[in-house]
Parts: sequence; structure tokens; C-alpha cells
Amino acid sequence: MTQKILVVDDDEEGLKLIGLALERAGFQIIVAPNGTQALEKAVSETPDLVVLDVMMPDMDGVEVCRRLRANPVTQGLGIIMFTAKVMVDDKVAGFEAGADDYLTKPTRPAELVAHVKALLARRGVPLAATERTADGTTLGFLGAKGGVGLSTLAGNIAASLAAKGPTVLVDFRLGQGTLGLLFGQPRASGIANLVSRPAAEINSKVVEAELLKHASGLRLLLSSTRPKEANLNASPETMAAIVKTLRSMARSVVVDLGSGLSRQTARLLREIDALILVVEPHRAALLMAHDIMREIEPMGITAAKLNIVLVNRAPSSVQITWQEAEQILGHEMLAVISPAPEIVFQAAEANQPIAVFQPSAVIANQMGKLAEELAKR
Repeated sequence: MTQKILVVDDDEEGLKLIGLALERAGFQIIVAPNGTQALEKAVSETPDLVVLDVMMPDMDGVEVCRRLRANPVTQGLGIIMFTAKVMVDDKVAGFEAGADDYLTKPTRPAELVAHVKALLARRGVPLAATERTADGTTLGFLGAKGGVGLSTLAGNIAASLAAKGPTVLVDFRLGQGTLGLLFGQPRASGIANLVSRPAAEINSKVVEAELLKHASGLRLLLSSTRPKEANLNASPETMAAIVKTLRSMARSVVVDLGSGLSRQTARLLREIDALILVVEPHRAALLMAHDIMREIEPMGITAAKLNIVLVNRAPSSVQITWQEAEQILGHEMLAVISPAPEIVFQAAEANQPIAVFQPSAVIANQMGKLAEELAKR
């Protein structure tokens, strides 16, 4: 039987985010926008646990918690208090009212799910047999044009994320799969094998069979450079099904979308949590990036979901500065990557991520910090 969680929050956006994280983990969600409805639903819906926001207008979470504990019908419920406040006094008040656990906003979905599972286990509520872990985060890397260092950046960000948890790097560029070359798997054709299937046949078993493991701990789902792969009729829905499946299999999924927009890329944009648009400090590339930004906004890639990274591939005194680039694009840069052509070349020859090949390098540090920032976002 699926566990039932009552989520109480007057903030509609917060309610959606918390509910979505728990639903992805396999829980049944009931929502209440205020304390009064929370008390009613706690009786009528018989939840296994309550995630309760403190700051609410009609009745704060502490009072709701107190009343739940005073009612014989609801006094045995598990209660997690959830608020933006970080003052010790607020936590004390929550615990004194009868809360079992306390989290502060913002929190990562994985942390919330872990606390919910732990509290259910402590209270003797069995987990459902069909329960799965919370879906991972999907980052899409898109080049304003070819030759901007997109694959090198995507591969190294994925390698940095792999140090934090299970990570899959995906190369959807059929017939142009340079990530396989970078990681010593030049003939890998996992994507080609999968896109030939209907979307309904994509599941964790068939995807797992195509995954390769790199010495860095990173898992790879690759395209090759075989020209015949470029002629495959890849269904956008099958490609989307691949990403959806990977989300349930890894903490982080990094997708190399190639350069420019296509029918397949447009469909995949609906499956990602954040888009990283990679540009170089040349006017043509920046103008092309600006056009892409205008096209993707109606697809749901808002300014908050868009991250722009400027990659300097070679030192030059005539390049556009990052400040000028921001003015052209009308969007701030999340990161600027310094030129390091020798290290990039040597790491590729060794089939290693730069962070593994030369971890003390400036570019390795920059990419590591970028991965941390993307993880936070």
C-alpha cells in the first residue's frame, strides 16, 4: 500500500515543489493550503505523515501541530515541520508542540524524501513495495553553434557530479558522438540501439543494457561517429522516454544536446530541469545564441531555467569581453571558463576528465565550481 503524505503550505509554489518531490518518490500526496483544512484532512484522509509549513496566515504550523497531537484520532501521526526560518527558538517551539523532525527551506528533494522515509521507518510504517527513489536532476547542454567546447564542458561537469552521486552522461548527437572519443569509447552506439525502439519499449532494463562505465565512476550512454547513425529516424518521444527513464536511475543526468535547435532538441527541452547554453566570445556565436534564447522561451525555458556559460578556447586580445557578451545576450553569465588548450588536449588523449587528469589546474577548479553551482540551482 502506498504511503499517504499530507503537505500543508499556504505558498502555492512551495506546495507544488514539495508535493512533486514526494510524488516522484512514490508517495500519495494530499495537500492543504491552510491550517484549518489541514486539521480536517488529517482526520478524513488518514495520512501516514504530515509535512507542515510553520508560517501560515490563519493558523501557524506550531498551532496546527499542537492540535494534531491533542486529537486522539491524529495524535499518532508523524509530523515534519518545514519552514524558511532558521532561528533556534522556532525549532524549539515546533518540537515542544510535538513535531518529530524539522527542515528549513530551501531543501533538496533528496533530503526531504530521506527525512520522510526515516520518520516513517521510526514509526513502523512499512514502505510500499512499488516505492522508487526520487528522480534525479537533468541538465541539458546546448551549443550556440558548433565548435564552442560544448562536449568538453558537458563531460567534465558530469564527471564532477559523479563524485557526488550516480551520474549518467548522455550524447544524443547521432553520427557526431565526440563524447565517446573523449572517454575512450569511440564505437559505442547505445543511443542508436535505443532510438530504434518505440517509446513504449523504453524502460530501465533496456537502458541499463546500453550503459557503459568509465574509470571515473561516470556512466555513459553514447552515440558514435559512424555516419550511418546520423541517418537514423530518431523519434523525439523515444528520446524523451530515454531521459525520463534515466532520471529514475541516477542522481544527475547530463545531456549533450549538440548545437542549435532541432525537432528532437525542442522535445528534450521539456524533460530537463536546467539548460546550459554554451557560447564563445565572438559576435557571431553570441548573436546565434540570442536567437536561440528567443526561440526557447515559449518552450518553457525561462530566464530562471537558463544558464549561460562563456568558454574561452584560446587566449586573444581581440575577443569580446564577458561584460559585452552579457549586454548582447541580455542575460548574465553563470560562469566564464579560461582557455587551457594544452590541458584539454592532453586530458582527451588520456581519455580522462580534466578534474581527474590534472585536478590542480585552473580550468578544473572552474568546472568543479560550476558543477557545484548547477547542483545548487
